[in-house]
Amino acid sequence: MTRLAMPRAFACASLFVLVTATLLPLPPVFGEGGARRDVVRAEELNREEAVMLAEEAAGHGKQGHVSALLTSAEAALQSALKAGEAPHVDAGIRALKQAIEHGKAGHADVATKHAEQAVAHLSEKFRSR
Repeated sequence: MTRLAMPRAFACASLFVLVTATLLPLPPVFGEGGARRDVVRAEELNREEAVMLAEEAAGHGKQGHVSALLTSAEAALQSALKAGEAPHVDAGIRALKQAIEHGKAGHADVATKHAEQAVAHLSEKFRSR
């Protein structure tokens, strides 16, 4: 390269880097993006699934189907356990455990009431938004 070409090449390269850095969006490293958002979203999905399954368990209990109530309540408990830590989630987990305990004892009416309580507690997070 000649003496004149070297500064021009440097200037062109600098201009290219400056324009590229200005025009291309950079993903946020801190703040709204990233792994924390994904964890929160997964917890919300698990809580929604737990609510749906607990409602299903309560419906089976109202019909007197104890085995179906147990199946749905146990699945709801598994989803609720993955729903993160919050006071209403913990209360929902306790209610689901009571529903399972009473369902195994054959008390469909009491198990249904506990499943309904679980729905109320697990849904509380969504209503308070």
